[in-house]
Amino acid sequence: MQAPRLTIALAGNPNAGKTTLFNALTGARQHVGNYPGVTVEKKEGFYSLADGTASKIVDLPGTYSLTAYSIEEVVARDFLVQDRPNVVINIVDASNLERNLYLTIQLLELGVPLVIALNMMDVARDRGIEVDSDRLAALLGVPVVPIVARGGQGLAALMEETRRLGQRTKEWRPLRVSYGEDLDSMLLQMEAVIEEHGPLLEAVYPPRWLAMKYLESDRQIREKVERRHRQAAEALDRMAAEASRHAQTTLDTLPEALIADQRYGFIKSVLRQGVLSLRHDPDRLYTSDRIDQVVTNRLLGPVIMLAVLFGLYTFTFTYSELPVAWLGSLFGWLGDTAEVMLPDGLLKSLIISGIIDGVGGVLGFVPLIMFMFFGIAVLEDSGYLARVAFMMDRVFYTFGLHGSSVMAYIVSGGIAGGCAVPGVMATRTLKSRRERLATLLTVSFMNCGAKLPVLALLTAVFFAGRQAMVMFLLTLLAWAVAMLVAKFYRLTVLRGPSTPFVMELPPYRLPTLRGLLIHTWERTWHYIKKAGTVILAISILLWAMMTFPGLPAEEEARFAAQRTAVLAQFADFPAAVELEDRLALIDHQEAQQRLQLSLAGRIGRSLEGISQLAGFDWRTNIALVGGFAAKEVVISTLGTAYSLGTVDPEASGSLADTLAKDPAWNPVKALAMMVFVMFYAPCFVTVVCIAREAGSWKWGALAMGCNTVFAFAMAVLIYQVGMALGLG
Repeated sequence: MQAPRLTIALAGNPNAGKTTLFNALTGARQHVGNYPGVTVEKKEGFYSLADGTASKIVDLPGTYSLTAYSIEEVVARDFLVQDRPNVVINIVDASNLERNLYLTIQLLELGVPLVIALNMMDVARDRGIEVDSDRLAALLGVPVVPIVARGGQGLAALMEETRRLGQRTKEWRPLRVSYGEDLDSMLLQMEAVIEEHGPLLEAVYPPRWLAMKYLESDRQIREKVERRHRQAAEALDRMAAEASRHAQTTLDTLPEALIADQRYGFIKSVLRQGVLSLRHDPDRLYTSDRIDQVVTNRLLGPVIMLAVLFGLYTFTFTYSELPVAWLGSLFGWLGDTAEVMLPDGLLKSLIISGIIDGVGGVLGFVPLIMFMFFGIAVLEDSGYLARVAFMMDRVFYTFGLHGSSVMAYIVSGGIAGGCAVPGVMATRTLKSRRERLATLLTVSFMNCGAKLPVLALLTAVFFAGRQAMVMFLLTLLAWAVAMLVAKFYRLTVLRGPSTPFVMELPPYRLPTLRGLLIHTWERTWHYIKKAGTVILAISILLWAMMTFPGLPAEEEARFAAQRTAVLAQFADFPAAVELEDRLALIDHQEAQQRLQLSLAGRIGRSLEGISQLAGFDWRTNIALVGGFAAKEVVISTLGTAYSLGTVDPEASGSLADTLAKDPAWNPVKALAMMVFVMFYAPCFVTVVCIAREAGSWKWGALAMGCNTVFAFAMAVLIYQVGMALGLG
């Protein structure tokens, strides 16, 4: 007998027709034994492909999953990862598609070269179930062949697809299913540990799959890792325990239950996209299905989605207004206290202008951030955000994007308050490199938590009473611009076809109050921590740039001479109110001159020649340059700039009060600045992440350069048209 050139494994649920197919293919050319060390039966046979290629077919034990809950599952999994067959034929019962596809998803996550044999098509038809195998193949990205193993129908086509796949050099490419923000974040951290410690299991298991087994409490995998690298095993154990604790605390469930729900949600999404013409019997997710008939309806769904989004902003701005005012008063009191208690000098200037007015301006928006995060946690924990992504896929496909891009956008701040860094990393779920690049280049257009204070401040000052509506419209603008820019990329540098989309639809849950509070606090604490570390450091650096090198000696002498002249003029009336006003005016003029001649001031003034087209003066320029490091710095820098060099000696109080009184500001300029902040270069950390995920710094440079040029063009258009219409 010719030596087999291909090894083909048959995998499937018990009673799916796997043994029937094995017998039909191998006939008498098979032998039966046991796997080494276990009593599980091992069946092997031989089959000659159409081109004469000899192949060995291995009938794996019937399993429902690849998590080691039974000896059969251990045997099947070990054969796949250790013997690495050329092709795996996954036998799926077409009359019970949802349950059978659960194993299919796990095989895809492992990355095996897969052909799906859609068995029992006759039984499915008898039950009134029509399955579109071509649509299923397009959505899963693997060949799907309808067969009736018992009658021998479709077997030739099945083995021809198997031959084609087996004779191609095919790298194992694991499918990445999203398991929710909390688990996805932990999986990324665990992947990093696995990759850091090298080939833990002789490069057999994909890092994400290995990390998932830890979350599923797979004892066999844990023992294997511990034998090979104890340090890595201890780190992974700690992280898995933390994920378990967090899931039980926030959602009152275990990670393995969440993973199962998300897999079934993934399958639900596949089946709803034209794969089944009739639903089969209701199952444990039936309540979710009935809700989805309303909230994902083609006509009613988008209306509900927009209403929910507007309601979120109304809730946030309505109930955060009072605590934001309280915090503003607190930082104002701290500034006044420091003004009285500290002696004049650089230390006083640093504390008041650099720290209190700078960082305080960012921390003043903590209540707004908390309310926003609380609302998003409700949408996320209930399962509604996944439905938003599901509905948006219809729109995204038109713009050359993938439906999975929706979650990357949402994580980045698609409903305001996210972060572009995890949004960029979320693009790893996209198989197409072109779609992935188009997504990671545009996720930074979303209104992340760093932009939120800037937008909230300017809307509160110049669009009072309409904050929710303005933020709602800005959110829609962010989505529209992101999709249009992505379409531009897909028509130019990233041309190529769009790939099918499958979105996980987990069951609806009633969020627990404890879980909502924990999720809200975790994200808010991240914001506070950033303000107390990164933003504080940048604020101090910018304060130094706005303070030094100071005034030249001749300028200081000129202001000293002005004070002497005023004092001499009022020598007979030393307590006159006008004397205090004149001296205060000189002090503020000196502060303004010192700021303008500082390093930051010179940078800001050098940009005024072009920035004035968008209505930006030198102070605004300083803030926007600082925003390249982190967008929150825009607020802190404006606070410091106005604190160090106020023009009007009567202007005092919060930054909002100062901007409201400054004649250089108006609603048109505010809108131009908001749009510029939304769309100009991502923060530096995001740029680094884009370059790393894209594999080249040219993509990071493209995001910085093109985004900034585009944002400035939009700001100029808004300002020039607005002023021409007399709206300023």
